[in-house]
Amino acid sequence: MAVQGRIVWVSGPAVKADGMAASKMYETVTVGNSKLIGEVIRLTGDVAFIQVYESTSGLKPGEPVVGTGNPLSVMLGPGIIGQIYDGIQRPLRELSKASGSFIGRGITTTPIDMTKKYHFVPTVAAGDEVGPGSIIGTVKETEMIDHKIMLPPDHAGGKIASIVAEGDYDLETDLATVKGGDPVKMYQRWPVRRPRPYTARHEPIIPLITGQRVIDTFFPIVKGGTGSIPGAFGTGKTVTLHQIAKWADSQVVVYIGCGERGNEMTEVLVEFPHLKDPRTGKPLMDRTVLVANTSNMPVAAREASIYTGVTIAEYYRDMGNDVVLVADSTSRWAEALREMSGRLEEMPAEEGYPSYLASRLAEFYERAGRVRALGGPERDGSVTLVGAVSPSGGDFTEPVTTHTMRFIKTFWALDAKLAYSRHYPSINWMNSYSGYMGDVADWWSKNVDEGWFALRQEAYGILQREDTLKEIVRLLGTESLPDEEKLVLEVARMIKIGILQQNSFDDIDTYCDPKKQYMLLKAMIKFHTRSKEALGRGASIADIRALPVMGEMLKARMTVKDDEVSKLEGLLSTIDAEFENMGAAIAK
Repeated sequence: MAVQGRIVWVSGPAVKADGMAASKMYETVTVGNSKLIGEVIRLTGDVAFIQVYESTSGLKPGEPVVGTGNPLSVMLGPGIIGQIYDGIQRPLRELSKASGSFIGRGITTTPIDMTKKYHFVPTVAAGDEVGPGSIIGTVKETEMIDHKIMLPPDHAGGKIASIVAEGDYDLETDLATVKGGDPVKMYQRWPVRRPRPYTARHEPIIPLITGQRVIDTFFPIVKGGTGSIPGAFGTGKTVTLHQIAKWADSQVVVYIGCGERGNEMTEVLVEFPHLKDPRTGKPLMDRTVLVANTSNMPVAAREASIYTGVTIAEYYRDMGNDVVLVADSTSRWAEALREMSGRLEEMPAEEGYPSYLASRLAEFYERAGRVRALGGPERDGSVTLVGAVSPSGGDFTEPVTTHTMRFIKTFWALDAKLAYSRHYPSINWMNSYSGYMGDVADWWSKNVDEGWFALRQEAYGILQREDTLKEIVRLLGTESLPDEEKLVLEVARMIKIGILQQNSFDDIDTYCDPKKQYMLLKAMIKFHTRSKEALGRGASIADIRALPVMGEMLKARMTVKDDEVSKLEGLLSTIDAEFENMGAAIAK
């Protein structure tokens, strides 16, 4: 590498260098005598504008800028799972060994351990035809992850000339050679801003089961779908994201802490390594990648962290895995865009954000999807993107939230009033929506019960009716309503307590199986139906409120385990029996 230019201007993380006519857009460069990592984000003649991913304090005009000739890329291979990276895929554990508690500038290390040996099992033989993305073998990355060794998507492919025998090899070993092509190693590099290619995209019809009733039953998301969780400070965004990351039926989780407070991110970094995967009992980190870029870390790296995370997610998708990527939060990422835009003296749009905010959000969310991967053997994988949004003061009309709503199909709106009343998850059922409801109905019908969709619609109708009645109650009081409307308020209260609320710290309630979700909903709707019949036969709302089964229904979410769903059948029988007794008493 030769010196291409020299620094002529420094403004925070933005640096201007001249003599850069030979450089390219989004090329990675080293900046200054400390060799800080940067990326070219604008070219004007021979002047390059560079965003630097490390602290620029002490940089001065005249220091060299050296181009690498490559775009900002990540290294993809065995050893990523369980790592904690910063925004540009530097392993924080290794950096701490090199520089102590405070990350030094200009420190470089490989993102994964190049000397560690993995047991490679070939799945092709010499003479086999392979193409871009084809699997040539597997290694055991963790106890839960079988890591597929694939040809890079930009590899020409061809016939296998030679391949090593089963055995232990490090990442630099040439595992296979393809006639007329480069040797294939365990790892590959890929530019973070370029989506990894695939063969075909599938329809979004398989729900991502999270075990959270308000999500799965009322506002579902699919594998390969997009979702957003906007909410003001203290509404429970982080805990909700933790629940999704922990319980979603995916093989790999990528958690991006993008610009969050240091103490909050520390809690994630401390907590995740001690969490157990609920399905296998193994450490959750055995299928998790953490990207930590807190609010006190360089702002430019915050912008890159989103792309680093989604590229890693696509890599594991290409192996045939379902991957959930959680970004907390895209508002802080947008603030990084705004700061860099201001440094570059670009014309601001609404609330100071750059005019390209919407297109950048679209580029990110469009990388979600359930796809058929390149190469053989045939395999399907998905990347589900869930982004938290932190609007100032809980204002959902601010630019990041409104633009995000254009590109996502599931919107879980957190409500400060619900959070302050200790209703968690504080997802407001009137402001939230899911565009996947019709897509997942067939799955629920085939795998749970044919009546699921009708029950869900009836329950949501009760919640909507209760919302319209609240204003009348506020003005005139409950007693002004007829018994039929009082019943709506009562059943809506039961749905809110017995279904919409969920205790993430309770051993039973933290996760709810789809069949249990359906049975709880069925009990609520059956109670509503039998109550309407009882009112028609002359019962009073007071008679209905006195039924002991109401207490059993409200407690069922915390007393009935997922493998004890048959107990809920008994609850349905109890509802029938108590209403029969009530009817007999009224007849006398």
